[in-house]
Amino acid sequence: MRANIHVMIGLTALLAAAACNNAKSPDKVADNVAEANQSASKEVAEARHDQQKDMSSDAYDVAVARADGDHTVAIQKCDSLEGHDQKACKDQADADYEATKANAKARKVASQP
Repeated sequence: MRANIHVMIGLTALLAAAACNNAKSPDKVADNVAEANQSASKEVAEARHDQQKDMSSDAYDVAVARADGDHTVAIQKCDSLEGHDQKACKDQADADYEATKANAKARKVASQP
């Protein structure tokens, strides 16, 4: 009895792990991408609004908001892929995100007196 429980738990964990890199349906991916685009646009708009409202804010906040939104959209697009391709896509999206944030930070530091 106890061995059966361990086998079932193991199989459940294995199936859950295997499901992580499965492709989603094109309709679901399209919905997720559209939602991510909308969220990204809203986040950038809020950052721009904050920048205009508070003159101490700078372009860095807008750049980071845009990077956040672009990253979310890219990750959603990766969901249409399977297995290794999906992981590679997400890894590239993460790398692009980190590079964009680093560039924004470098521009911010360079523009300070």
